[in-house]
Amino acid sequence: MMEYVELFWAFFIANLLGYGGGPATIPLIQNEVVDQYGWMNLNEFSELLAIANALPGPIATKLGGFIGYEVGGVLGVVVALVATIAPSAIAVIILLKFASMFKGSLQIKFMTRSVQPVIAILLGVLAIQFFYTSFADSGLLHVIVLAVLSFLCLERFKVHPALVILGALCYGSVFLSGLII
Repeated sequence: MMEYVELFWAFFIANLLGYGGGPATIPLIQNEVVDQYGWMNLNEFSELLAIANALPGPIATKLGGFIGYEVGGVLGVVVALVATIAPSAIAVIILLKFASMFKGSLQIKFMTRSVQPVIAILLGVLAIQFFYTSFADSGLLHVIVLAVLSFLCLERFKVHPALVILGALCYGSVFLSGLII
């Protein structure tokens, strides 16, 4: 029973504090899942994040669904998804009227703009942690190859990010899983 309370609390807090949508909640979910409760390690979380990014739909619900299932089975999925959706639903219900009243306020605009750099820093820290984990697990050569190929595909050839992630997963399954062809 306690694992369901912890699961609910982890996703509720992460999504309550994750102002700005999915990208803002990723580092908060990672903190809860990896650091706080230890349900998975950083490498497992980064692999889950890569797969979740390749699938359609909101990132927080995909992470909540998978982690909820891993921690508590089908009931864990329900608990994690309710906890993921509840903060937004409550905020929309309560604050919808106030949002329209104050949408032109300079303070609200300033608050929104001041949160954006914090989200960027949190995502940067998460990216650096993922880099160190992948470097330690795969080696410098594979990290450089994946980084260069990903950059070229995204910037030069304008390949959709989901396809780049899928390509990186295929590269990893061939060259990093021990199944070198």
